[in-house]
Amino acid sequence: RMFHDDELEESEKFYVGQPRVLLLIYALYNTLVARSEMVCYFVIILNHMISASVITLVLPILIFLWAMLSVPRPSKRFWMTAIVYTEVAIVIKYFFQFGFFPWNKYVDYTKDKPYHPPNIIGIEKKEGYVHYDLVQLLALFFHRSILKCHGLWDEDEKGDSSSNKDDTDDELSLPGGRRDSSASLKSVNLAASVESIHVHFPEQQTAIRRKSSSSVSQLSHRSSFSSHRSKRGKYRGIYGVVKSHCDLCCFRTLQVYVPIRQFFYNLIHPDYSAVTDVYVLMFLADTVDFIIIVFGFWAFGKHSAAADITSSLSEDQVPEAFLVMVLIQFGTMVVDRALYLKKTVMGKVIFQVILVFGIHFWMFFILPGVTERKFSQNTVAQLWYFVKCVYFGLSAYQIRCGYPTRVLGNFLTKSYNYVNLFLFQGFRLVPFLTELRAVMDWVWTDTTLSLSSWICVEDIYAHIFILKCWRESEKRYPQPRGQKKKKVVKYGMGGMIIVLLICIVWFPLLFMSLIKSVAGITNKPLDVSITITLGGYQPIFTMSAQQSQLKDLNQTGFNAFLGSYRGNTAALQFLEGYGKEDITLADLEGNSNSLWTISPPSREKMIQGLLDFSAEFTVVLSWSIQRTLERVYPYYIKAPSDSLAKPIKQLLSGMYCGWENITVSLVKNVSDEGVREWWVLNQLGKRYKTSEESLELFVFSDKVSPPSLGFLAGYGIMGLYASVVLVIGKFVREFFSGISHSIMFEELPNVDRILKLCTDIFLVRETGELELEEDLYAKLIFLYRSPETMIKWTREKT
Repeated sequence: RMFHDDELEESEKFYVGQPRVLLLIYALYNTLVARSEMVCYFVIILNHMISASVITLVLPILIFLWAMLSVPRPSKRFWMTAIVYTEVAIVIKYFFQFGFFPWNKYVDYTKDKPYHPPNIIGIEKKEGYVHYDLVQLLALFFHRSILKCHGLWDEDEKGDSSSNKDDTDDELSLPGGRRDSSASLKSVNLAASVESIHVHFPEQQTAIRRKSSSSVSQLSHRSSFSSHRSKRGKYRGIYGVVKSHCDLCCFRTLQVYVPIRQFFYNLIHPDYSAVTDVYVLMFLADTVDFIIIVFGFWAFGKHSAAADITSSLSEDQVPEAFLVMVLIQFGTMVVDRALYLKKTVMGKVIFQVILVFGIHFWMFFILPGVTERKFSQNTVAQLWYFVKCVYFGLSAYQIRCGYPTRVLGNFLTKSYNYVNLFLFQGFRLVPFLTELRAVMDWVWTDTTLSLSSWICVEDIYAHIFILKCWRESEKRYPQPRGQKKKKVVKYGMGGMIIVLLICIVWFPLLFMSLIKSVAGITNKPLDVSITITLGGYQPIFTMSAQQSQLKDLNQTGFNAFLGSYRGNTAALQFLEGYGKEDITLADLEGNSNSLWTISPPSREKMIQGLLDFSAEFTVVLSWSIQRTLERVYPYYIKAPSDSLAKPIKQLLSGMYCGWENITVSLVKNVSDEGVREWWVLNQLGKRYKTSEESLELFVFSDKVSPPSLGFLAGYGIMGLYASVVLVIGKFVREFFSGISHSIMFEELPNVDRILKLCTDIFLVRETGELELEEDLYAKLIFLYRSPETMIKWTREKT
């Protein structure tokens, strides 16, 4: 050993001998210390998510546009700004908690209003108004202590003091007093490292300086303009004051502008660049946000908290809020892909600034007005914003490190194993994703290939990558020659495929059978109406049964009902799918609920039709639709999940006929108000005997599928077969058929040379060798046109 210390060795032994729980706590603390700045960022963002006010909005924006863009780390000035700003925010919130402010007298009324000014600013009175601010301040002081322990707190101060000699802070001194009067112009260097841009300010000349000056140039200057001073002497004092104020305003503006300009200039033109590539992580963050929008779109709209995307789409309605959020999210993903392919850091910086301000303005000022609820009460929007903050952090890291020089292939094609293979194939199965990526890459990448040639190279590369993965897996898990396949492989892979195919074939039948019998919901009728019409004339009877007139069968009545159909196979088979909770007995009163209003000519014509026994006279009974019946009154009606109700033929045929006879009588009431007529109907064969004139009707209600699965059950068995079995079967058939036509492209023992040729095409394209790109592409096409050359190129290396 080069160095040995007994105390350190004893300390190490003591540390290793600690319990695992304590070691875990040590490790978590060390992780916390190593990433203390990330803890501060997280607490600041969390505070803003919960508070959602203008006061807490400043620090998150400074994080994404200042702290995370600083190289190599945020300066002491940022942390001091965050600490002081948090302390001031705590004092301001505390000050406005007193009850003498007018808006604090109606807190219960205004606390949920998103556009109430105190709520927007963050000075409303509430419980725990400062808890998260104190946690934020604690995290900031914790990070400050960590920096001090490592000697990094005063490092920026020393660097600033040495660099400020050439910086703008020393050059931008107040005009008019600290330099010699002969130095009438002062130079401001805006970008000393790259270019010199000088801004000149004339010195402020007061009356005292002019009198005390003895310079010859100034004497000659005064003598040449003595006549003008005599005429405009009274205006000179006013002009000097105004001019000095203008110079001071320009000076203050430049004091703010110059450091910001220099910061972003150094960011875009760094002296050194630690190139990295986090586009994949940014894409995943955007994808998660996209999924949140799709499954939680109701959180971004008005009066749609109880809606879901499947019900809205099933009604052929696309919510506007959902459409806007999806298009914005998708548009930002496209722009981000374009910037990544063009490798333009300046464009990424501009996009970052626009996106940070735009997202914060939308989420905290526009969205609360659209949804009519505060951001802090919108959980889905908070989750979306947090994932977007992760994206902002990754974007800032990408800007700070710079884009990679070369973008070669798909990120899933970096390794040749089963994980990359299945992920890559899943990536290619997403509709239009592969095509969209290929077209975007062609648009924003310098190339001489046409779009069809580009797609051809991409397809060959994808095919060769898949073959490379299979060949590598064969090398890792070799199969000895002449030995049969193991049962584990046969039953594992083959058995899984068999079960999968069987499930696909029988899934619609199984689904439609179980969806209503197991998970079905009883859909009882709310209203049962009967209308009877004679020969197309004015309806003679209308009656409805509601609420108490709709009765449920008890278990005894249901058993007796089943017993009455013992021996009727068709009826029992029909009743097998219903329980007592699915049957409703409608008790309709015999007296029509409306007067019979018919004109005298129609009345006479109807009487003649009834007296003529040789002519047909139809009786139309309608319950949901009008239908001409051979018999009079159906005792049992089936109410399916759709709107069409119909008689149950299984219960209305045979010896247990359910068609019942009814008596129809016209009641005439003569009074001083005139003659009033209405019809009275009475059912003769009623199961539940009543002395009054009435009608009984058994309604069998079909179970309906749950709302979450209704969009699948709505297609029916044939619809599910067409959409599931036939579509999936088409893909499976392509896997099992047509293999003979692709043998020369599939059975390639060694694809390393072809894979290297594709990689060379990507490489020369990135380096700008476009003529060489054409030559390599022609070589690739010739290779696929020549089977003999393909055989030579894909032989195993000996």
